[in-house]
Amino acid sequence: QVQLVESGGGLVQAGGSLRLSCTASRGTFSSYSMGWFRQVPGKEREFVVCVSWSGGSTRYADSVKGRFTISRDNAKNTVYLQMNSLKPEDTAVYYCAAGLRGLVAAPSLYEYWGQGTQVTVSS
Repeated sequence: QVQLVESGGGLVQAGGSLRLSCTASRGTFSSYSMGWFRQVPGKEREFVVCVSWSGGSTRYADSVKGRFTISRDNAKNTVYLQMNSLKPEDTAVYYCAAGLRGLVAAPSLYEYWGQGTQVTVSS
């Protein structure tokens, strides 16, 4: 069973940047596709981006294309989300997830989840 722990969230002004990290323990990290999702109170969890097990393929939500970049370091069991040009509407709790179904956007298709990290973008 994979355990995921996110870090790097915080408060940033609009236009600023943050880098989130998600480190895995247990399991075989390099076997899993990794995704980032976000959620605001009262709304469903929203797909942000995912990366294949090798890091060679990615899939982005239209809302973050050109601003966010996902990467992974399998030697460190860590996936990163570099977020640039942040907007107030990016404010949410960000979750990382691990799955075995490739580059999928549906949260239900991911097997393991972290506890989330808060990102707040002030205007």
